[in-house]
Amino acid sequence: MSAPTVRRRRLGAKLRDLRGSLTLDEVAERSGGTFISSKLSRMETGKSATKAKDVEALLDLYVELGREVSDELRAALVTLTKEGGRRGWWHSYRGVLTPVYEDLISLEAEAESVSSWQLGVIPGLLQTGEYAREIIRATAMSEAVEARVDALVEVRLARQAVLTREDPLALWAIIAEQSLRSTSEADGLMHEQLGRLLTMGRRPNVNIQVLPADASLHVGQLGSFTILGFGPHADLDVVHTEGLTSALYVEEGDKVAAHRDAWQRLTSAALSVEASAELITEIRKNA
Repeated sequence: MSAPTVRRRRLGAKLRDLRGSLTLDEVAERSGGTFISSKLSRMETGKSATKAKDVEALLDLYVELGREVSDELRAALVTLTKEGGRRGWWHSYRGVLTPVYEDLISLEAEAESVSSWQLGVIPGLLQTGEYAREIIRATAMSEAVEARVDALVEVRLARQAVLTREDPLALWAIIAEQSLRSTSEADGLMHEQLGRLLTMGRRPNVNIQVLPADASLHVGQLGSFTILGFGPHADLDVVHTEGLTSALYVEEGDKVAAHRDAWQRLTSAALSVEASAELITEIRKNA
C-alpha cells in the first residue's frame, strides 16, 4: 500500500467534509452496495489510489443526501483523482527525486496559481539553467545530491513549462532584494538570471515583486513559502515550505489561511510590479 500523497490527502479531506456527521457504515448502507466502509475509508485517508468513476459515484450519492456539490467542485475533485493516476514526465526521474519533490511537481502541474515568497533565492520556476546549477551545488548537503546535479537541473527547467503551456499557471513571485544581489564566481550568471526575471515578468501570467532590503521588519523573515492554489476552492490549496535538508506541506485550513494572510502583508510591503522591474534593471547593470 503506497503512502498518501498531498493530492490524495486533499481529495480525502474534502470527501470527509462532504460526509459530514454520517459514519462510513451509514454512507455504505445508503449507497445500496456501491461502496463498503473499508473502501470509503481508503478513499478518505488516501492510502490507495482512487478511481475517478468512484469519486463521481460518491459525489452523486452525497448530492442525493443533500450535500452541496457544485460543478466546479466536482471538476476539481475529479481532476485531483485523474492526475493521481497519470504518469507525468517527472516519473522518468524517479531515482532522482524525493517523494516530496514529486508531489510539488505534480501539484504545480495541476494548480491554477502559485504564490511564492523567497527570502534567499530566485524561485525555481524563474531560474536559468546556470543559476539552478549553482544554487543546487551551493545548497547540497549530501553526496547523493551532489551526484545528481545535472538531473536536478533538467527537472527544474522542465518544471517551468507550466508557465508557457496553452493554459498557463499564474505565478506571483515576491523576491527579497538580497536574492537579486547575490554574487557568483561564474561570469555573467546573475546578469543572465536578472534578465530572465525581466523577460518572464512581461508575460501576462507572471507578476514579480521585490521586497526591498530596507523594508521594515516583516512576516516573511520567518522563512520562504509557496501557496499552490486550485481556483475557487480554497480548501484544496496547500502550502509548500522547504528547509536545508527537508521540505513539508501545510494542509490544515487554518494554517493555509495564515500563510495567505502573510502573503497579503508581503505584497503590500513589496515594491509594485513596475517599480520592481525598474529595480531589477538597475541591479542588473552592475551584475
